[in-house]
Amino acid sequence: MPQETQREEEVVPPSPSPDSGGSKPAVATRPAPARPAPKPTVPSGWKVLLHNDDVNEMGYVVDTVSRIARLNLPAATRCMVEAHRKGVSLVTVTHRERAEFLEEQFRSCRLIVTIEPEA
Repeated sequence: MPQETQREEEVVPPSPSPDSGGSKPAVATRPAPARPAPKPTVPSGWKVLLHNDDVNEMGYVVDTVSRIARLNLPAATRCMVEAHRKGVSLVTVTHRERAEFLEEQFRSCRLIVTIEPEA
């Protein structure tokens, strides 16, 4: 079965006729070029950062990070150790509303957490 292809029609100037009085070029229609579908807007990510503190015990921090951020124990432990050694650790990247919610949750548990837009 042969594949049909779209053909563009050409604008052909008409031949002048004595009874037309004036000649206008014949305008042929061309199919409109296909426009790409608009891409859906993806909200930019927000980083939730856990900061080191000298007040809370390591076990409490691991349990709290695991419970609030829904991380497994090895991931929560990694966050706690990284924050302890480097001063800050990335807990998760999420949309803004959830990042703000997590920040409030961590602060209510006396943990220092900040959020910032992902670059």
